[in-house]
Amino acid sequence: DGPEEVIIGGKTYKPRQDAQGRRHVVLTTIETRGEGGLFLCSPTPGYELVQGDLAELPTLTADERETLLEAAWSLNEYWPQPTGASGGLADADGRPGDDFNRRGDVRALLRRHGWTLVKPAGSDGNEHWRRPGKPSGVSATLKEGVFYCFSSNAAPLEPNRAYSPFSLYAILEHGGDYTAAAADLRAQGFGDERDRQPAVDLSGMISVNEPTPPAEPATPDPGLMPDEMLRIPGFVSEVMDYCLATAPYPNQALAFGGALALQAFLGGRRVRDSGDNRTNIYILGLAHSSVGKDWIRKLNASILHQTGLAACLGDRIASGEGVQDALNIHPAMLFQTDEIDGLLQAINKSTDARYENIMNTLLTLYSAANSIFPMRPKAGRPDPGVIDQPCLVLFGTAIPNHYYEALSERMLTNGFFARMIILEASRRGNGQEPGLLEIPPRVLETAKWWADFRPGHGNLDHWHPVPAIVESTDEARALLVEHRRMAEAEYTKAEISSDAVGTTVWGRVSEQVRKLALIYAISENHQQPCIHGAAVRWASEFVTHQAKRMLFMASQYVADNPFHALCLKAIKKLRESPNQTAMHSVLLKRMKIDTRLFNEVINTLYQRQDIEIVLHPTAGRIHRAYRLVSQNGHVDNFESGFKTQNNG
Repeated sequence: DGPEEVIIGGKTYKPRQDAQGRRHVVLTTIETRGEGGLFLCSPTPGYELVQGDLAELPTLTADERETLLEAAWSLNEYWPQPTGASGGLADADGRPGDDFNRRGDVRALLRRHGWTLVKPAGSDGNEHWRRPGKPSGVSATLKEGVFYCFSSNAAPLEPNRAYSPFSLYAILEHGGDYTAAAADLRAQGFGDERDRQPAVDLSGMISVNEPTPPAEPATPDPGLMPDEMLRIPGFVSEVMDYCLATAPYPNQALAFGGALALQAFLGGRRVRDSGDNRTNIYILGLAHSSVGKDWIRKLNASILHQTGLAACLGDRIASGEGVQDALNIHPAMLFQTDEIDGLLQAINKSTDARYENIMNTLLTLYSAANSIFPMRPKAGRPDPGVIDQPCLVLFGTAIPNHYYEALSERMLTNGFFARMIILEASRRGNGQEPGLLEIPPRVLETAKWWADFRPGHGNLDHWHPVPAIVESTDEARALLVEHRRMAEAEYTKAEISSDAVGTTVWGRVSEQVRKLALIYAISENHQQPCIHGAAVRWASEFVTHQAKRMLFMASQYVADNPFHALCLKAIKKLRESPNQTAMHSVLLKRMKIDTRLFNEVINTLYQRQDIEIVLHPTAGRIHRAYRLVSQNGHVDNFESGFKTQNNG
């Protein structure tokens, strides 16, 4: 009864003291050896070979090993302090958690979540239980209200842990939310009148030994840009119509992106708004292979060739210096490049200064459109000169997943991500025979007008232009102020929550609106453009939708830490699975990680209610699967025969 050491079976033990002050010793009856352990065997003196051959050792399959371990674990008679013994509540009689520990039907709870009673309690008091999806064997024991789980495949329960009845209820019914579980039980009549008071949220004080999940984005997924937003009147729509009529696989998002880039280039160094915003923009079209990413680029090249501006086209970005040299010759250029995600991956992963210089060049040129860009020093040229009001319009295309996976946190926060207008193409539609239609005369006429338009005076208009000012109506100015204040409010929210990506994106929203409203105006009427209310309303809705989509997609693909990356990978695998559901064994194989780490990922996603656990009963066994939960917290319909485990 005291703290003195005792000898049992020739071994010395130091008694432990439990929560009730009782002292005990823990005896090991079955012991296994792990990798690297030492043991004695024949021909060591005192040992002899009784059975088998040491030169031909028998091997166990993974299933046989699990069966042996589970058989040994089922004989366990010692349990550590159960998780949530008092339900995360104060140790006081009458609380719902304590009351459920005393009289709750834990067996009904287990059966409701797919557990099977294998063997009723015997002389040792142990009930043997089998986890969902397992055809035979034992996965846990229940004795005196303590549920001891030793299976490593019983998510969301952890292996080798003891759970009180209330802890089981909170985890299985409410995803680990003890406060919600207590409130639910209180509504069912657990607890006495002394506890009929508003619940206090003590979840922050409860430790469940889970990896801390990363913060979720405050903005839900707005979905793809609606098709009606991918239209503006005038030149842009005319180029789009020509593209959609002739493309082998017409795609509105790509057609709009290419036409918008063409109009932005044509207006470069020729127009500006009253705030000196220019038309230089960076557009990225995201589409899978064989959707037709190259068709609009070919049409743009043909239009510019027939208007004498083919020399202002660039097709790839090999270095920052190359971009600078090209703009030094032609200060307004349209770069059209495919697979820009490869360039971003090289910038992200390479330590080569050449790739770092590309990023710096793109960032600086974007901001220098209404100023000057100093050229780099060159040998033999003490005065390298400057590029006056450079206009670089970038139209890149990439495969969606490759692009987002190429992004890094640094790239998200250095302003490059926020400068992009990202257009995600829908699935490839029905094909059509590619057309050989002539470029519409009106399109060529407008493009030629822009090529000849010189708003400056004298013979320096090419090198030092004075762009024409496109004025705004009173309504447009009021709308621009209103949208700026909205963006500033979103910026403040992100700043308060220390969201560096959010501040970067929302910090560029107002500028993007003004650029797109300007492009809308010159597309609608190139000869007498005016920024009116319709232009600002479209630009505001377009940019706001895009900002929310960009933040959501970044949260899905850019990880804060290695464990977060695994969580995002699991979500991605589920999203790519039929019905966004995958069997346990299938997802484990696709994740390519060990079982323990996989269970931690699954448990975290389950606790965060990112996934649901579904059971598929077949003849003689139940299969476990995981299904992605939709953004609004509901689950899409799945095949009949599956039973959903409710989070509560």
